[in-house]
Amino acid sequence: MIAGLLLCTTLGAQARKKDIPVYRDASRPVEERVEDLLARMTLEEKVMQLNQYTLGRNDNANNMADPVNDLPAELGSVIYFSMSAELRNYVQKRVMERSRLGIPMVFGHDVIHGFRTVYPISLAQACSWNPELVRQAAEVAAQESRMSGVDWTFSPMIDVARDPRWGRVSEGYGEDPYANAVFCAATVKGYQGDDLADGRRMAACLKHFAGYGASEAGRDYVYTEISRQTLWDTYLPPYQAGIEAGAVTVMSCFNNISGTPGSADPYLLTEVLKKRWAHDGFVVSDWGAIEQLRAQGVAADKKQAADRAFNAGLDMDMMNRCYDAHLADLVREGVVPQERLDDAVRRVLRLKFRLGLFENPYTPESSEEERFLLPGSLRIAEQLAEETMVLLKNEGVLPLREAKKIAVIGPIAKERWHLLGAWASKGRTEEVESVFMGLEKEFGERAELLYARGCDFDGEDRAGFAEALAAATAADVTVLCLGEKRNWSGENASRSTIALPEIQQRLAEVVSKSGKPVVLVLSSGRPLDVSRLEPLSDAIVQMWQPGIRGGRPLAGILAGRINPSGRLAITFPRSTGQIPIYYCRRPSARPHQGKYQELSSEPLYEFGYGLSYTTYDYGELKAETASIERGKKLTVTIPVTNSGAMDGAETVLWYVSDPVCRIARPVKELKHFEKRMLRSGETHTFSFEIDPERDLSFVDGDGNRFLEAGDYYVIVKDRKLKLTLAE
Repeated sequence: MIAGLLLCTTLGAQARKKDIPVYRDASRPVEERVEDLLARMTLEEKVMQLNQYTLGRNDNANNMADPVNDLPAELGSVIYFSMSAELRNYVQKRVMERSRLGIPMVFGHDVIHGFRTVYPISLAQACSWNPELVRQAAEVAAQESRMSGVDWTFSPMIDVARDPRWGRVSEGYGEDPYANAVFCAATVKGYQGDDLADGRRMAACLKHFAGYGASEAGRDYVYTEISRQTLWDTYLPPYQAGIEAGAVTVMSCFNNISGTPGSADPYLLTEVLKKRWAHDGFVVSDWGAIEQLRAQGVAADKKQAADRAFNAGLDMDMMNRCYDAHLADLVREGVVPQERLDDAVRRVLRLKFRLGLFENPYTPESSEEERFLLPGSLRIAEQLAEETMVLLKNEGVLPLREAKKIAVIGPIAKERWHLLGAWASKGRTEEVESVFMGLEKEFGERAELLYARGCDFDGEDRAGFAEALAAATAADVTVLCLGEKRNWSGENASRSTIALPEIQQRLAEVVSKSGKPVVLVLSSGRPLDVSRLEPLSDAIVQMWQPGIRGGRPLAGILAGRINPSGRLAITFPRSTGQIPIYYCRRPSARPHQGKYQELSSEPLYEFGYGLSYTTYDYGELKAETASIERGKKLTVTIPVTNSGAMDGAETVLWYVSDPVCRIARPVKELKHFEKRMLRSGETHTFSFEIDPERDLSFVDGDGNRFLEAGDYYVIVKDRKLKLTLAE
């Protein structure tokens, strides 16, 4: 009897399962579900899956648009400007119930360096040289975002950038392709984890594909002149690393690359990304990038713009209203092949299945206390801020162990909002720890703090100069806090000069008249021209825009509780006129000539530069053998000793140089780095396992790697080791 009941139950379950469409059956492989759903869709339903609208209040001044209150039920995605799971669920429920096939939407948002727990800007993160810590920060950002209804972030930005006039230099990981690649992979893994359906993970998006960082004269959205050779050896490596790390989406770029806008470039979007790299995710446009093909002179109207972008390989339209208006007609007219349409829709559906949205379309509702500013998240924020700060100069004034009166002066000193940096997502002013707050916590009753704002960030008002001078004169040392507003960097924030406004320079000159030591603290979203400030300062700390937990780490560095370990991931020029200047330049035809006549041709602070409160002695650079063979790895080592009195974390940067090659290579190329804490007196042997095909080879203008026989050099600091690769 029981066996019969079990048999009936099993047969009933099987019968019911037969009634379930394949795409609804979670036990079936994703690709089967995608193909089943695709076969059921009408032309119009397919087209709508390739469009992204907005939902909620848009607070990005560069992308203003009226919120869409009556979203089409078949819409593929929205940019979600809220952090309410309730609103997301309400909208998702309407979509699921009103659409014929019940296809859920994807909710995206710009989560660049944290959601509510705002971390240091990405450029600062690279200066930590700690990809594991960056991965942890991305993991927290994903947790907060997904629990708030966001499935997809438009991050990381991995545009190699060598012009700090460009505002978006703050969003990437600096000037080096390898560093961008490493931090890209760490960030992607932090966002996505091993399972996108995990309710605390979200989809990553590599942007802006590609070459946006080469923005001419640092002006946003403009033409870029990039040869195929430079494209492959400089701008594409971080994207390839991101694809290999599993990034499921890519965003096209605004810029015109040597005559072809990136959002209509079949070579980049189809030949490289989808064919060579076998990326099975989809490409989304940047905001308005398809419509802007008209302004770039390659499309007469929106319909032609849709044709150019879609046939090039751009799958989803972000707020252009080109695909929803014209794509169906382009298919009917035969301008867009049915196969191309199906390929794009297939890619979008694949992500939705991988995110688990068909099984779990709604976000579990939770309190803000359960989602945001968790103790572990704040610990990561504080540690990351600590490791990103770079000590640029110290003439014995730091750390401040004996000071009894400290003057804290400048527009950054008590500032909170501007420390968040551009793209601060849901960060709140009241949750930011200012420099002054950090100093109060750090010094307590050990030292008296004398505060004077002195001046604003810009303008001509010098009324506060007298108060600033009085405070500096009364103190043992001045902590002078200068820098940028948060909106001076980021998108559409190009500047013709990277020097601070004149009013801040004048304040520094006034404070220096006190005759007391001056510690200059800089907060910015880009490298700054500090050539006139440097002589007025006894010490300089670059704190960047550290997010919500920068005050105490900075104070810890000033007090000596923390030994600074940040190293620059981007060069600081001596002046704006030196731009572009970067470490991995190609060799000059006349190394002894071609210099500036009135200014040094060397930067003020080079890539990899950063001081410490201790000293590190580097030993002999050694290899197992001076000969290296194809297909065989070789380990190179160097002992490093902390010879000072304070524990500290040292970053060893490993470079390779190929002095003779059929394609001229950079004078040196970063290939590996490692950061490690060394106790006072401790020696550690750092190592680099060289894979010749990976580390010594180069790439040509067609993207093909080649490895030539000959001499190569491994470089660490001022140590140089020759290796010979046989034929």
